[in-house]
Amino acid sequence: MRKLALLGECLTAGLLALLAALPVVTLLPALAAGCAHVKAHVDGESTAVRAFFGHVRAAFPGGWQPSLGVVAAFGVLAADLVLLAAGLAGGPVVAAVCAAAGAGLAVVVLRAAAGWSPGRTWGEVLRAAARRGAGDARGSLLLLLALAVLTVITWQLPVLFLPAFGCLLMAAVAVDRRPRVRSGRTASARARTRPRSRRAS
Repeated sequence: MRKLALLGECLTAGLLALLAALPVVTLLPALAAGCAHVKAHVDGESTAVRAFFGHVRAAFPGGWQPSLGVVAAFGVLAADLVLLAAGLAGGPVVAAVCAAAGAGLAVVVLRAAAGWSPGRTWGEVLRAAARRGAGDARGSLLLLLALAVLTVITWQLPVLFLPAFGCLLMAAVAVDRRPRVRSGRTASARARTRPRSRRAS
């Protein structure tokens, strides 16, 4: 039942995030609110629609400029890929560079959405997301795999885009919380070993 509830909340988060991102200038706040919705469910907090749009309003100040920048960057990369498909010289190499740049930008955007919290500026959040993306290669790879799954599922069955998008937000939250979970496990393991070492001495 818990897994079904989580899946349902991911579906809701994906739907609300897509609706909130329609004006384009709300792209990053919408993604941040979607991730906050998933976090709220996991932490046992309110997942009401009103709470979601409260997160959008809280994330909007300073978020519309980077949202436009992200959309423009993806637009330029997509236009380059379309032009390269016409058979220009050196097309495969440039296409690979554009695809890698697009994937890297998507990872930073997802990490920023998952790492946002009220009171933080988007400049700070995006810089921190870029540092985490470079320093946590395993987490970035997991997000790339999630993006690849979303792409394949949407290409094969477009009707599954919504649940897959919600699961992508959940993946971003899971990757964002990985270091904390790992450090918590390390601390608990140390706490268990300390009494043993004292007894042995």
